[in-house]
Amino acid sequence: MAKEFVKDVTAMDEDFAKWYTDVVTKADLIDYSSVRGSMIIRPYGYALWENIKQELDTRFKETGHENVYMPLFIPESLLQKEKDHIEGFAPEVAWVTHGGEEKLAERLCVRPTSEVLFAEHYRNIIHSYRDLPKLYNQWSNVVRWEKTTRPFLRTLEFLWQEGHTCHATDEEALEETVRMLNVYEEVCEKVLAIPVVKGQKTEKEKFAGAKLTYTIESLMHDGKALQSGTSHHLGQGFAEAFGIQFTDKEGKLQHVHQTSWGFTTRIIGAMIMVHGDDRGLVIPPNAAPTQLMIVPIAQHKEGVLDYAYELKNTLSKLVRADIDASDKKPGWKFNEYEMKGIPLRLEVGPKDIEKNQVVLVRRDTGEKLIVAADALESTVQDLLRDIQQNLYQKAIDHREQKTTPAVTLEELKEIVETKAGFIKAMWCGDRACEDLIKEETGATSRCIPFEQEEVSEQCVCCGKKAEQMVYWAKAY
Repeated sequence: MAKEFVKDVTAMDEDFAKWYTDVVTKADLIDYSSVRGSMIIRPYGYALWENIKQELDTRFKETGHENVYMPLFIPESLLQKEKDHIEGFAPEVAWVTHGGEEKLAERLCVRPTSEVLFAEHYRNIIHSYRDLPKLYNQWSNVVRWEKTTRPFLRTLEFLWQEGHTCHATDEEALEETVRMLNVYEEVCEKVLAIPVVKGQKTEKEKFAGAKLTYTIESLMHDGKALQSGTSHHLGQGFAEAFGIQFTDKEGKLQHVHQTSWGFTTRIIGAMIMVHGDDRGLVIPPNAAPTQLMIVPIAQHKEGVLDYAYELKNTLSKLVRADIDASDKKPGWKFNEYEMKGIPLRLEVGPKDIEKNQVVLVRRDTGEKLIVAADALESTVQDLLRDIQQNLYQKAIDHREQKTTPAVTLEELKEIVETKAGFIKAMWCGDRACEDLIKEETGATSRCIPFEQEEVSEQCVCCGKKAEQMVYWAKAY
């Protein structure tokens, strides 16, 4: 039974897409619904999202943000008010045309994002410089009618947070845009152990209606990139379209400067693809719903279960601990919790109790340690910290191994074809070159990193003088 449980998972290097699908279903993260491209997030998957949500929400509130909730539906006329915005989202919009059996006088959009709803609301509540800044965030679902889908990474409906803020000056809005990108970076790196590259999107890749878009980009096991979070400086475009004005300290009427920023359940997909292995999930301790699982051995023997529950009660004061006292065989339990990526497993049986010890097994390395009972509490905490750091360092090493410079378009093509990963290459800033690179290689610009390097002096595509170094990659 235990062997079959693992045997059914496709090897990562054999078929990465199939491996991913096997893992998200067999680890009980999701189930498929009867609606194409939609998923049921099961309790274990949702517990992961709740932990991520709590980490983010705490940081949002520490930086002065308040949670609100906006309607699910947007009138078509409202969506049309910001031209660039609607053009960018039009292909992905789901429309409601009937209410019951009656055709609606005006179509309603099922929100793909809520900029226009926040803009309409801000127009009504902002009047003076004393009303600023307005720092709002929303936890919600959104709908985008994607053509191709994959659980967590790209679905018709997904969960996220979207922050929307208003400021008196452009400088304050830019500061907010950077601040929230740094929050995303911190959660990715400190909680999810996912290293990221921070930078700015090109004009082609920026958010529809934004003045500029900042992004964090991460690299998956298979060498594809994933946009893991974005923060947008919206400028005054929405403010001018919606008439969001305030009276400044000199009594003059001004338009506000806005930002928006979002982080979604796709980050769970990123975590799976960065840390997972052929045995299933590997969850960083800081994100794990259960950090330590206790598996009693020979639990039918007197005293074993009582001792195991005592350990649970003690350790639960320090870490997120649980116990599996079901009648399944220990081997089945070992495989199940390896599949679910639980960072630490504690095994204890009659012989361990006699020797006043337990066995701890690390999910990241598979290492088994015999630990004296009186050293258990400190050892568990030390191991969880070490696992967290090890996963982060392993992900950094993987990214470095799969990051390659390219000086010419031919080099860039060869790297894309033979060595998936990030490609560092110089760019002249011309949209035509960006388009040609995508057409010739399938790679897109991921970001213009804040930390610039000079790979060469010429654009990788046209050979003209380069303006910036850009990260390129095929992406999810």
